[in-house]
This record gives sequence, C-alpha cells and structure tokens, in this order.
Amino acid sequence: MLKYLHLKNIGPAAEMRMDLAPRLNLITGDNGLGKSFLLDVAWWALTRTWPRDINDGLSSGYKAQPTRGAGNATIEFEIERAIGESEYKSEWGRHEQNWIGDIARPLHQGTVIYALPDGGFAVWDPARNYWDPTTGGYATDTIPAFVFREKDVWDGLVCNVEGKSVRVCNGLIDDWQSWIRDKSSVVKVLRTMLADLSTTRGDDQLGLSDKLIKISRNDARRMPMVTTGQGRDVPIVYASRGIRRIAALAYMLLWSFMEHVSASELIDIEPLRHTTLLFDEIEAHLHPRWQRSIVRSVLGVAEQMTDTVQASVQLIAATHSPLVLASVESMFRHEKDAWFDIDANKTEVELRKCHYVPRGEIGNWLRSQAFDLGEPRSIEGEEAVCAAVDVLNAENPELVAIESADRRLRRAGLPDIDRFWVRWNYFLERAREAAGGGKP
Repeated sequence: MLKYLHLKNIGPAAEMRMDLAPRLNLITGDNGLGKSFLLDVAWWALTRTWPRDINDGLSSGYKAQPTRGAGNATIEFEIERAIGESEYKSEWGRHEQNWIGDIARPLHQGTVIYALPDGGFAVWDPARNYWDPTTGGYATDTIPAFVFREKDVWDGLVCNVEGKSVRVCNGLIDDWQSWIRDKSSVVKVLRTMLADLSTTRGDDQLGLSDKLIKISRNDARRMPMVTTGQGRDVPIVYASRGIRRIAALAYMLLWSFMEHVSASELIDIEPLRHTTLLFDEIEAHLHPRWQRSIVRSVLGVAEQMTDTVQASVQLIAATHSPLVLASVESMFRHEKDAWFDIDANKTEVELRKCHYVPRGEIGNWLRSQAFDLGEPRSIEGEEAVCAAVDVLNAENPELVAIESADRRLRRAGLPDIDRFWVRWNYFLERAREAAGGGKP
C-alpha cells in the first residue's frame, strides 16, 4: 500500500505531499493542475517504471521532469508491506536525465493496475515483472511492466524479451472468444464482473452472450457479444464507448489476476493478495447512473478477485464528476478513505487533503471546493442569479435595478422549475407592491 508521496521541485507546485488512505483516495481539481501527473508518479513509486518508456505508442504516462530553474528535485514515498514500512527517496540526476536512488527491487508487494486516460492500461506484477538485485534492474528474461495502448487491450500485446517478440496477452477479443467457445468456467466470473461493474440497476446490467459472430468476410475472428440492458446482443467492437470501457476494465482485472496466479505457481510462491488500482478519470464515457456506482463497483470487484477476506485494495482515482464524489457519501470512512483537491491562485498550485462532508444533492457538490462553481447552472444562468442575489442582499434596492435583474434572469432562460424563482418572484412582487405600481 502506498502511504504517501512527497514531491519537491517537480510538477505544477514547488512542493506537494499526499498522505494516502488505505482504501479509497479521490483527487479533484481543474484541468492542468496535476491530477494525472500525481497518478503517473504513484505508478512510478510502486513499479519504478514510466508507462511511456515501455510503450511509446501511448499519448500519456511520460517520465516526470523537474521544474526548470528550481533547486534539486526529489520524489519521496513510503510503502507499507507485510514486514513493515519502507521509505524511499529519489533525486533527479541532471547528467543522467533520470531519477536516481538506492538500487533496490520495487517495494510494493502486490499487483498494480493503472487505467490510463487514453483508454490504455498498465499492469505491474511482482511475480512476472521480476527485478534482478544483482544488476539493479529488471531481469533480462522479464518485462518491466505490461503497458497496453487501447488497441493492445483488444487485439493483444506483443513485447520484446531477449531480442524476441513474445505475445504476452492475447487481447480481449481472442480471450473472450476462446473462453466462450470452450465453455470455460472463467465465463461465469466474467459475467459477474460485467454485471457488477455496469450499474446497480438490474435492468441496465451488462451481460455476455453465448453467441460468437463473424462481422466481416475479411476478419477471421468470431466476435464476442455483450447483452445490453435493453436485451440486445451487440458485437463487443460495436458497443458504445462506455460499455467498451467497462468491458476493457473487467478484462484487465481478470487477466491480471489469472496471470498473477499462474506465474506464482510457476515460480512456487503464494499469490499476493494486495492490489493497487490507479484510475485517471474513473467516470470517463459513463452515463450518470453508472458514474454513481463505479467506485463502489470497482472496489467490490477487485476485492472479490482475490477471493479472500484478507484481501486489501487501495484505489487512487482522479475525477471531474460530482456524481463520483456524491456516490461515496454512504460508504466514506475517514479512517480508510481520503479526498484531495488541487487548487490554484494566481501564483501557486496547492494540493490539500479535504475534510469530506456529505452534501446531498449533486448541485451542492458542484458548488463545493472540488468544482468551485458559483451556481449549478449555465454560465448565463449563474451570472444572472448572482446579479439577482446582489439585488436581494442590497439595502433598499431601487425598483429599476430589481426590474433589470428580473429581465436578465428571464433572458438567461432559467426554467420554470428552477427553485430560485420561488424566492425571486416573492421578492419581486413585494418590491412592486411597495413601489405602488403592481405589475407593469
């Protein structure tokens, strides 16, 4: 489990420290303030790799660079293991153009799965991505990590091992096709995962058909089909972006766990029971109903995959969704969960660990420090309501100012059901009566 990250002269701020919770960690903040950057550094701390160094087909996951013109840049972190806690510090070597420090195997004792923002995934497995302490690097016959572009998730991943191209993953299409055709027991597990990850409403849950279908005379593959909430069987490659996101997530979780168990048996070790999940924009491509259940679903599925009550899962996720923040109100526990917000003023970027307080309606989350909206309305609606509130709060406002604010509210297109009208119309009516003119 990653306990903290402490960064100096790297990223958008001169210094950042993130003391992580053991179960759930949510990161909010405006675009460009460092949410994805923090996830990349967390991945590096756990695996000692940068995703794009392994697969240059990615559009993200670059090696973190120090702030130019600043002092020494450092990354410090602590990992909690079964044998105790271990701290590590790395400093940027300007001549080496790399992060340097003690030669040691990555400290993390468990698998790491990183859902990248461009649809790819990165997976690190201590049973397969073996570190050779004699050389201070990964053994020559292993791969530092498995890094998938979105295409690789679906069509398979080929890596270079000792100068040879090796297919390390068949890909979602071939594996699902094989499992369905062979009536494998894995299909039952996959069906459960798809249902659990899709939504909490039974009529919207994803299913997996027993059918395989050829979709092109030039493609020899028989495509798996998912069953949508409307009861339609759709070839997986034709499913919506959101459904494919859920399918890819289910596949990567299942593939990672199965391969870890197999590799552990080969090298005669007990499978590890801890998983760290990193998610960039955990709500990406999902309908609001699905956004309300995705955090709980991911945690639940990951815990079930380990098949033991001793299992531990740490989730670190960046989000732009107020629905995600609201979705954890009933499950958030301060002793094992945390919420971090990155904010900026004119000169500084600051990462803060926030006190999580349930806010009820989604609009209240939009007005929170996570999203900093003055009003949960359109820009024109927000500006009109704010101007009207100024009139409401003014001492003895003139009727001409009140009428001007009223016209602005109506031009902004606030619907009749907007609750602000109740307050405003009462105020407007009293003001007109006081002016002695009634309605103009």
